[in-house]
Amino acid sequence: MAALPPLNALRAFEATARHLSFSKAAEELNVTPAAVSHQVKALEETLGTSLFRRLNRAIELTDAGRLLFPDLQEGFQRIGEAVAKLDRLSDDRVLVISTGPAFSAKWLAPRLYRFLEQHPEIDARISANLGRANFGADGVDVAIRFGSGDYSGFHVEPLVDDSLLPLCSPALLDRGPALKTPRDLRRHVLIHDDSLSFRDKNPGWADWLKEAGVSGVDATRGLRFNHADHGIDAAIEGAGVVLARKVMAAGDLKLGRLVAPFGLELPIGLAFYLVTPRGAETRPKTAKFRDWIEREMAEFRRLLAELPIPFDAGGGGSGVLAAPRPATDR
Repeated sequence: MAALPPLNALRAFEATARHLSFSKAAEELNVTPAAVSHQVKALEETLGTSLFRRLNRAIELTDAGRLLFPDLQEGFQRIGEAVAKLDRLSDDRVLVISTGPAFSAKWLAPRLYRFLEQHPEIDARISANLGRANFGADGVDVAIRFGSGDYSGFHVEPLVDDSLLPLCSPALLDRGPALKTPRDLRRHVLIHDDSLSFRDKNPGWADWLKEAGVSGVDATRGLRFNHADHGIDAAIEGAGVVLARKVMAAGDLKLGRLVAPFGLELPIGLAFYLVTPRGAETRPKTAKFRDWIEREMAEFRRLLAELPIPFDAGGGGSGVLAAPRPATDR
């Protein structure tokens, strides 16, 4: 490999090319403009080519400078990221958790205070997004993801399975129309949760109605939301009947903000998983979070096994379909 020019000269060139200014580069590097100019001149002599055109009151990159600058800029960025990783490795006070917005709102945020009470030495940061967790550049320590569990190259632990079931507010049942059998759904607004659209086939109302043996209900009509919690919140307000993800709706079921007019659940073959880079799962702060969330999930899975208790609609509304499948306790 060819010998590299001095690092200080490369840094001076990169900063000057980024700002197109010797003075601004000098300010960033905490040296004088003359020192930056000297470093760039030395680099040009080493490379045997001019990197800048010096104009009256400005500078611009030559063809050689434009060729060198992008790769050099990326190289310094990667060096910065590598050093930042070491900084994060030595900081066991801040735990960055990446998860989906709906799971954060409906499950994690209402419980996370218990983790902080048990571990006051740790500060938690939630990064709520649906994109891939960038453990390096974004400083993520642990991710909670919903899917099939195929996260190759990472340490993966299953947390809880999910399923779909119809839910509505008690007020909707009180004011009518009646909702005694699944066929009565034809007189109600269907709320669709499109948060599973990342799959080739997004399970929904048509699948549930087929499983229930019901015809005559138009499964294409109604309200659609691409975040699971939005559809649940709409149902709580009485907007209609939502085919909800049970994990997301469990808290509202327990509190009575939602009820299940029917007991049939639709398995979807997906679950929530705890994901970390291999080897990082044993870091003290990550291990503490893993232990805590497993305890929380064990209790939550017991709750799921008891929910929903089908609503007694007074005319056979409860128990007209199969009882809920017990959640798998892993």
